[in-house]
Amino acid sequence: MNVQAGSQTFDNIDGAGEGAEQVARIAVAYGDGIGPEIMTASLSVLHEAGARLEIQNVVIGEKAYLSGHTAGLDASVWDVLRDTQALYKAPITTPQGGGYKSLNVTIRKSLGMFANVRPCVSYAPVVETRHAGMDVVIIRENEEDLYAGIEHRQTDEVYQCLKLISRPGCEKIIRYAFEYARVNGRKKVSCFTKDNIMKLTDGLFHKVFDEVASEYPEIETDHWIIDIGAAMLADQPDVFDVVVAPNLYGDIISDITAQISGSVGIGPSSNIGAHGAMFEAIHGSAPTIAGQGIANPSGLILAGAMMLAHLGQSQIAEKIHNAWLRTIEDGIHTPDLFAEGVSVKKVGTQEFGEAVAARLGQKPEKLAPVAYDKDAKPIEIYTPVPKDSEKKELVGIDVFVQSRMDPNELGKLMCQAEQTLDVKLEMITNRGVKVWPDPKPETFCTDHWRCRYMAQDGTEFDLNSVVALLSRLASSNVDFIKTEQLYTFDGVPGYSLGHGQ
Repeated sequence: MNVQAGSQTFDNIDGAGEGAEQVARIAVAYGDGIGPEIMTASLSVLHEAGARLEIQNVVIGEKAYLSGHTAGLDASVWDVLRDTQALYKAPITTPQGGGYKSLNVTIRKSLGMFANVRPCVSYAPVVETRHAGMDVVIIRENEEDLYAGIEHRQTDEVYQCLKLISRPGCEKIIRYAFEYARVNGRKKVSCFTKDNIMKLTDGLFHKVFDEVASEYPEIETDHWIIDIGAAMLADQPDVFDVVVAPNLYGDIISDITAQISGSVGIGPSSNIGAHGAMFEAIHGSAPTIAGQGIANPSGLILAGAMMLAHLGQSQIAEKIHNAWLRTIEDGIHTPDLFAEGVSVKKVGTQEFGEAVAARLGQKPEKLAPVAYDKDAKPIEIYTPVPKDSEKKELVGIDVFVQSRMDPNELGKLMCQAEQTLDVKLEMITNRGVKVWPDPKPETFCTDHWRCRYMAQDGTEFDLNSVVALLSRLASSNVDFIKTEQLYTFDGVPGYSLGHGQ
């Protein structure tokens, strides 16, 4: 394998065993911590397997952050990522403090990689697990939810993070999950939300799931509230096949599922979009063991197999995957998986990669071999069609206030703004709980209040009314810190009630 500054080419590319496949152009990031070690081992396996790749190396992560690139990569890297078919990425480190944003999230969202796919498979009895035969795929929405990362400090005591869920975002990921199930012969798709509490945001995800499910009658479906769903996933994973979830839930349950299958350290991951793809191990950069040559490259090797299948080199991917299975079946294990009585030989990072390469062309005898469909077509990315606009009517406003007053004092002050305006203070909440009118002495309150004004029946309420109300509050020295207009859509409220309202 020839390595040049900034680029890398497999020197056996013209004589590759699977010469029918076209050469694919990919970007490779060696990452931070254990990243360079496991990437070197993984690329060696891909090279020996005959993968037909033209590689452009890119520097992203900690080095880029610390050299002054606050996004974690130089602007020129974006051009490389756009001009290649996939990014093969080792784990990176986001420096602590300084307000640095996650580069993983930045790349996924900026390049529209909306679908995160994490297969979680058990390898009993080779790798210890409580769930022999487990085979679950987590499909996680990648672009929105709380991962929008929109946060504010609003008062001395209260911070805010916005949860954003869109209908197009729900449609893309849910339809991808059903198409994934159909293409891969999966029988069931489960949806995880918390729509018993977040009735609008998670409620939309559940609603779209039901809409899309009706178009796939051959696939079984169910819906789980995230807490009991996660508990069932950990205890009885055989209940599930494909699970689709919003971003945060999907992130959490995919790590849980990977760990109970045997180890997070061997889990691969793909990130798929209409304009690009990224393949990576699901674990982090593990700086505490960096440079010791003991890191397990399995997750990145398997991610490489996923990448090759995505790039149309499925036979090479199958060869790598089966060689990896044969390696762990033969008891060749890195320290994280080594177990007396099961393992035969403890090896380091590079030696493990060499062991996989030595078994190319072999299949496991105890574990089930894998078979990749060489004729499989890529899953078509759905383009959401905008729905007809609904009648949107402004009916009120929530004014968020910082104050040390008690609820009755604040209510008296806020009611003064009603005079000469066709609005009425309907309630005040503190952290979502109604505390005015009729506050309960047991309710703990902080310095952050939501004061809801509603238009009176038969009166016109518009943005001029909002300005007039806020002007009245400002003249009364009310410290309002945020507002949210309240709308109905075709007469249906687009806002939640307060707890206790």
